[in-house]
Amino acid sequence: MITRDQLWSQLDNCLLEARFDRWQQYYRQGKVRDMYLLPGRRILITTDRQSAFDHVLGAIPLKGQVLNRMAQYWFDQTRDIVPNQVIAVPHANVTVARELQMLPVEVVVRGYLTGSSDTAIWTHYARGARCYCGIELADGMVKNQPFAAPLITPTTKSEGHDEPISPADILARRLVAPDVWAEVARIALALFARGTELAARQGLILVDTKYEMGLDDEGRVTLADEIHTPDSSRYWVSGSYAERHARGDEPESLDKEFLRLWLREKGISDTHIPTLDDDIRLQVAERYIDLFERLTGESFVADLASGPIRDQIEPCIASWF
Repeated sequence: MITRDQLWSQLDNCLLEARFDRWQQYYRQGKVRDMYLLPGRRILITTDRQSAFDHVLGAIPLKGQVLNRMAQYWFDQTRDIVPNQVIAVPHANVTVARELQMLPVEVVVRGYLTGSSDTAIWTHYARGARCYCGIELADGMVKNQPFAAPLITPTTKSEGHDEPISPADILARRLVAPDVWAEVARIALALFARGTELAARQGLILVDTKYEMGLDDEGRVTLADEIHTPDSSRYWVSGSYAERHARGDEPESLDKEFLRLWLREKGISDTHIPTLDDDIRLQVAERYIDLFERLTGESFVADLASGPIRDQIEPCIASWF
């Protein structure tokens, strides 16, 4: 595993953006990824920006490399279930992807009653709601309890925020055609089953995750964005889950939930965004790397840049324009 000293050396060399003036007309920026939209494809550059609660909080050293490599690992592990967007990976932070007609819903699959965000199923349940995304939940459940079977709980964007939505409403609002939604739901459950299986082999629980899908030029449902990364998924350590759950303690987490809890302790709100100090930045980086190594069974070999990472990316993507 990469040492803390090596991580420390990268604290001031994070990739905050990858905007290049000569390709400005193609450039778009998301919360974590910068991208260039080209005919039939897009160049996705995973930066080191850290987001939570719909805010960009700062930068985490090597995070972009970890996320991009982990997404590639899972795309490889699931290509027999569904086609994916990947054309090439010319740099540790970069994926060249097929252009898709993206579906206007994110498919969230949940195996446990948990979460702390406004859209989390536990947040709604704790407030007394018993119907979530059209699913009736039983009384008497407790936080972090498993469901009898994974639940599909989609979200769609509403004024920039994720909004839970039921499959019935997706069809009623004609957001997705019925046959396409049926295929999307089938694929999502198959992906979650594969993720659960492979995570279990490594001593981890895939708690919940989100999938983004689109249609290719032939109308095939195709997997996009990222899959089973710490930014899109929640993981717990399986060996300690039962004992901690019986005591009423929070599970041992290997995703960014601990950062969400840290931010809540610091009083995050729309008017107060806590500053990430160097210690929490290093902790987050170490957790991303630890999860990569636990999930894949591979050592994370970082591309430790002696100069600005941004300067390395420009020549790697030039041939795609």
